[in-house]
Amino acid sequence: MQESFPQAHNRRGKLSESTASKFSSAKTVQTLLKNGASFLFTRQTNILSAAIVIMIMVAISRVLGLIRDRLLAGLSVGDPNIHLDLVGIYLASFRIPDLLFQLLVFGSLSVAFIPVFTELLEQHKEKEAWHFASSLVNLSFVLFLGISVVIIIFAEPVSLLVVPGLRNENIEHLPLMANLTRIILFAQIFFVISSFFTGILQSFQHFFVPALAGIFYNIGIITGILFLTPVFGIYGPALGAVFGAFLHFLIQLPSVRYLGFRYCFHFDRKDRGVRDVIRLVVPRTIALAATQISFTINTSFASLVSLSSISFFTFAQHLQLVPYGLFGASIAQAALPSLSSDGAKGKFDQFKVTLLTSFHQILFLVFPASAILIALRIPMVRLVFGAAGFPWEATVTTAKTLAYLSFGLFAEATTPLLVRAFYALKDTRTPLKIALISITVNIFLSILFLVFFKLPLWWIGLAISLANVVEAGLLLFVLDKRLGGFHKPSVIFPAIKIGGSAVFTAVVLWGLMKYFDQLVFDTTRTINLLLLTGTVGFIGMSLYIFLTWALRVKEVTLFWAFFMRIKNWRTAIRKSEEVIDGATTNS
Repeated sequence: MQESFPQAHNRRGKLSESTASKFSSAKTVQTLLKNGASFLFTRQTNILSAAIVIMIMVAISRVLGLIRDRLLAGLSVGDPNIHLDLVGIYLASFRIPDLLFQLLVFGSLSVAFIPVFTELLEQHKEKEAWHFASSLVNLSFVLFLGISVVIIIFAEPVSLLVVPGLRNENIEHLPLMANLTRIILFAQIFFVISSFFTGILQSFQHFFVPALAGIFYNIGIITGILFLTPVFGIYGPALGAVFGAFLHFLIQLPSVRYLGFRYCFHFDRKDRGVRDVIRLVVPRTIALAATQISFTINTSFASLVSLSSISFFTFAQHLQLVPYGLFGASIAQAALPSLSSDGAKGKFDQFKVTLLTSFHQILFLVFPASAILIALRIPMVRLVFGAAGFPWEATVTTAKTLAYLSFGLFAEATTPLLVRAFYALKDTRTPLKIALISITVNIFLSILFLVFFKLPLWWIGLAISLANVVEAGLLLFVLDKRLGGFHKPSVIFPAIKIGGSAVFTAVVLWGLMKYFDQLVFDTTRTINLLLLTGTVGFIGMSLYIFLTWALRVKEVTLFWAFFMRIKNWRTAIRKSEEVIDGATTNS
């Protein structure tokens, strides 16, 4: 029997009358869906509802991210002939700071902090939960700061390792790469703290403000591009990243304080929660290290083609990651607290229902996105990055890379959910082993395609896609064994229906795009290009929805009922995060 959302919420709501009032904002989904059908109050639909809130905010953030990238593509810095080289150096300067952050902070958050913090709340140990949070924040901050100092000192040799294309004729750009890396490292200091704020809020099933924080981060970078670039050149976007990271921290602070978090300067390494995190995080850190090394190697390969190729590859990744962030990461993020709770209580039947429901929801949303990205790759790249300084050759290269990356998007988008299922079971070793296999495939294929066969840049995208398919397939296979077996028809048949509908839609989209491009629209003008993409995309999505409805894919009915029955959405979103008046002064 499925557990309703109010029941699930009350499991952690009996601490005290005063404390319970603080948890009222965790009833976001109940408020959102109070006028809906009763099935919308089930646990897995609670995940869908929370994910919808995240998706809305992530969608805004992704749009701002694409605006940011368009501004970067058309950035007027230095010699117009090498401005994309400078943009590539700027984008590559995020590699080491991101790697350090992923290893020291994100790993502990995703693998252990939320499950351990949630478990303490489930046991009504609020004081211990806050003590654990403070200790882990302090330990992570000090460790991050110490390693950052070393990287700041040795930024130039580290930059050469990341971007070997800076050697020889491009060596004059090395100091620029090193300085940009130092600036981005400073920005990550704010992320160390704000990311723990995100973990705390999500543990209380608050998803609105953490998603909102990403919007402010992109606003900060865009501010730097628009207002600081004329003064500081390519350093402008990097300084904007610092400002955006500060906003990311600031926007979450009032909500965390309102929930009861009070910072304490202590390093309790003997805290049971901290010990659990350290025990669980080591395999995850190794996995993240391998993943980040794989990303860095891909960047290195791109730099060997040209510094501009870093820009093309990164822009293609950013566009492909829009549906990944909207659907895959959002649903996985919303599912983790429920999966953690079910795993802790041994409710494995409910665990499987939650996992498979979320899995098919991701596929339903991601497959048509892949079809659109593959079939409409050229017009989409032209619309997003088609600034005056982004030539046709750059458009074609970016578009082909995007298409190859999109082949494996369905696997990449479901991987976060499958990995979090292992984390909810407090198993970090299995995802590590599978991640290492996937990374080996990625590196081997990248070397094979680019070094031995001398194939173009976009073949890196195919290597990544194939590696993602391997990883998702192995994760699902092992979970099936671990959980005593899924009901195979309920796993396979919906996926076949959804995938088949998406493939047919992609073929139709491609044919329509060719027809309208040659006979109807003059796509040399932006407005016509927009009409082409919008018209073909609308027809394709309508066809996909019709096909999945005709094949009785239940996600069609679920999503339709969800959107049709939501009322008073403005009030619901406002109540989804109860932030006290004047909270901006409580810093």
